[in-house]
Amino acid sequence: MAHERIRTFNTRDTYPEQALDNDLCQAVVTHGGRTVWMRGQCPQNLDDSKNIDSHDPGEQTHKVMQNIRQLIEEAGGRMEHLVKVVVYITDVRHREAVYRVMGEYIRGVHPVSTGLVVQALARPEWLVEIDATAVIPD
Repeated sequence: MAHERIRTFNTRDTYPEQALDNDLCQAVVTHGGRTVWMRGQCPQNLDDSKNIDSHDPGEQTHKVMQNIRQLIEEAGGRMEHLVKVVVYITDVRHREAVYRVMGEYIRGVHPVSTGLVVQALARPEWLVEIDATAVIPD
């Protein structure tokens, strides 16, 4: 693993009442490297900023996480270099779908994570936005 992960856990243990299976941790320690600060990623294409044609929170999250992965790779890194995500959702009922899909992309990575339920995002059709930070080792 590229970074030191402190107090790793899985959400199935911390939220047993929810059908979640995300590998997270309480803190990440990085040593040197290049930090990749990404703007909040939304369910739209990186090349043309067109929204995907879906109002499903899971499908929107797939696109968001694909964008995050693509940006990390374009910076020369891999998903294991992801250190922090901040997840914004517009409806608490979407939480399980969003986190379930996000969990597919962060399996074994253990980033730190903060989740917020917000009144709205920049476009009314967006249900999820994820702000991410990665540190690519030297």
